[in-house]
Amino acid sequence: MWGGVLLTASLLLGGVNALADEKLASTNNETPLHAPVNPEAQSKIPANFHFIEPGTLTVATSATNSPPLALLASDNKTRIGSDPDIAQLLADSLGLKLKLVPASWEDWPLGIVAGRYDVAMFNIAVTEERKKKFDFATYRADNHAFSVKKESAITSIHTAEEVAGKRIIVASGTNQERILLGWDQQNREKGLPPVQPIYLADDASATLYLLSGRADALFGPHSVAAWKAASRGQTKLVGTGPFRAWVAVTTKKGNGLAPALQAALDGVIAGGQYQQVLQRWGEQEEAISQSQVNPPGIVY
Repeated sequence: MWGGVLLTASLLLGGVNALADEKLASTNNETPLHAPVNPEAQSKIPANFHFIEPGTLTVATSATNSPPLALLASDNKTRIGSDPDIAQLLADSLGLKLKLVPASWEDWPLGIVAGRYDVAMFNIAVTEERKKKFDFATYRADNHAFSVKKESAITSIHTAEEVAGKRIIVASGTNQERILLGWDQQNREKGLPPVQPIYLADDASATLYLLSGRADALFGPHSVAAWKAASRGQTKLVGTGPFRAWVAVTTKKGNGLAPALQAALDGVIAGGQYQQVLQRWGEQEEAISQSQVNPPGIVY
């Protein structure tokens, strides 16, 4: 039983097998990639900056199983994925040790403001609203994707009209939720059937929910949807959201760390380690040529 839904034995078995296949697909990526110390990036760390733990970059990252962004390695305790990989490159470049702290999506904003993490890496998109409280150094350009069960009759979700009347899984507090609710408001004003948002934060549970037929589509990060479709073969992508967003390493507003993060990212882009990370996690289409500090963000 999860969220009041009883899943059948056959569905649960299919989900377990899918997750096992997914883990197999990532086992070659369990050895971290490293980068040399970048003196230029180090020089941009403010003289008065105090890391949460001296000599360590403390990074909040997703505690959920959301490959290729974050997942557990075969030892069931080590966090791997493209976000942990980029975090390792940042720590190396700054001459620091890396400490990954698994956290929930809802926790990272307060954790950054309260000083529990130096930075957060949750596939966080830059928005003008978030820029009021946080500073950003970009490292990918991501889109949002609609995915459905492979056998679904749905073939396209690209516009507001195409979500009307559908049951769509989305995570609370995300850009995807903002987009979905905005589209729903447009549809209601036109007299179209309302969307039924289904709020699930755990990706594995959301996938099982979708495969059970209790939802029509799942709206989430493109990289996660693409990895899932390729590694499991149980879902398909049918559309994208209206925004292509800058994904960024996120830190507390005004603490001065963002320029150092930007220089570190530019260094690993020039050195090729960045491209190696994206290549092994299937995110090549989201590559950037250089990092930006606080670029124009999404406006709703």
